[in-house]
Amino acid sequence: MTDRPWWEAGIIYQIYPRSFQDSDGDGVGDLAGIERRLDYVAALGVDAVWLSPVFPSPMADFGYDVSDYCEIEPMFGDLAAFDRLLAAVHGRGLKLILDFVPNHSSDQHPWFIESRSSRENPRRDWYIWRDAASGGGPPNNWISDFGGSAWEWDETTGQYYLHAFLKEQPDLNWRNPEVRAAMTDVLRFWLDRGVDGFRIDVLWHIVKDAAFPDNPLNPDWTPARTERDKVLQLHSTDQPEAHAISADMRALADSYGGKVLIGEIFLPNERHARWYGTPDRPQVHLPFNFQLIETRWDAAELRRVIGEYEASLPAFGWPNWVMGSHDAPRIAARIGEAQARVAAMLMLTLRGTPTLYQGDELGIGQVDIPPDRMRDPQHFRQPALNIGRDRSRTPMPWNTSTFAGFSSVEPWLPLNGDWPTRNVAAQTDDPRSMLALYHRLIRLRRAEPALSSGSLKLLDTPPGVIGYERAHGGGQLTVLLNLTSQDVTTGWRGTPLLSTLDGEAEQGMLRGNEGVVFA
Repeated sequence: MTDRPWWEAGIIYQIYPRSFQDSDGDGVGDLAGIERRLDYVAALGVDAVWLSPVFPSPMADFGYDVSDYCEIEPMFGDLAAFDRLLAAVHGRGLKLILDFVPNHSSDQHPWFIESRSSRENPRRDWYIWRDAASGGGPPNNWISDFGGSAWEWDETTGQYYLHAFLKEQPDLNWRNPEVRAAMTDVLRFWLDRGVDGFRIDVLWHIVKDAAFPDNPLNPDWTPARTERDKVLQLHSTDQPEAHAISADMRALADSYGGKVLIGEIFLPNERHARWYGTPDRPQVHLPFNFQLIETRWDAAELRRVIGEYEASLPAFGWPNWVMGSHDAPRIAARIGEAQARVAAMLMLTLRGTPTLYQGDELGIGQVDIPPDRMRDPQHFRQPALNIGRDRSRTPMPWNTSTFAGFSSVEPWLPLNGDWPTRNVAAQTDDPRSMLALYHRLIRLRRAEPALSSGSLKLLDTPPGVIGYERAHGGGQLTVLLNLTSQDVTTGWRGTPLLSTLDGEAEQGMLRGNEGVVFA
């Protein structure tokens, strides 16, 4: 096991910097605040911290609109504060992963300001500009992921520019070798500074069909789905040329040794697996797998998803799992706290690298945010769908002091309503808490190679139950998870190592809402 990459047996913990810890009293989290709370992260037992973007940004999309790729947003600190944080992370034996946003920049980035200044500007082709359609209007029917046309008219130069997200996030032209060289320099800048890898935002968007044809209409679209889903993104995402870019990024990362690349990719299994590349031309180490977020919480459905995902992986590909993120509703809000405990066991006992999202280890559930406190542009673009992401981005509740110990002033988003009882300090002192369960699960994962690195075999189980064996060397463990609130007879007998519920697990059965690891 010692020669395996650290990230295969490791656990990644995502921090949303705006909402982790405020150190300077402005109501927004920052780098110094993260540094202050690193002992908590280290004690949790994870291996790496992934930071959502900390680069300068007008914050149209809260950092995913970058105006300088090689600096730090003053709201979060400066490069000196980043270097201190990086040293503190490494000093605790942890890794630091940055969020790299290559598909688009901010419209306030100097590159785009030059690009839109005139058609003759040397950086005009750094972005994607097209004339209006022959009959007027946008060049094609592509739809922004935030709703509305993916094209924005520029009055000054008389052309449209492409934006897969907000109009304040123009897409870079990765077919231009100068763009590729400039963004490679960005990666080198941070790798030279000592970061341990990158989570690459919307990697599958990075190249578009050079002919820009219309996307096919989606025959299954209904008004209950996002406007983006009116079309199938056949020509605007997942183009063959993007894989060469991904492979070049991997070669650069590998040249530094021990670095990890995590690609954000939403695709069916067969296409998703292509982002691993080939043994002689590898791409990202971990194409992010969001299926536990996207799949209905049903034992039979999840068993199918796990089996099909495992079967789709290339022989050299290592799996990974994600249960929550800054873009998705919290797991406890989706399935309730009782099943969120079962979900924690699922995440931390499946084969592959798990990524945890801050606050899920506390069981933060549905957070009610008054309309006048909502900030997410996704909400304002499509309010009827109620898909705003603010509820997943609320500040971390640390204790019972003013504003939950997050800040000395009103935070940028409201706290979870139950923060006086659902906070880190309260759960640290409660052996029955969600946080205590996460600690136990992570300790067990570390102690048992079968869980961190072993094989996985799905078992035949009663309805409502997921079961699988994990094996490594001569060691073998069985995990049984009851996704219902009813007791279920399983017939399984063994030595229970850990239950998600209080008390001793019973032989031959699972209590409602119980997961158990057996030896």
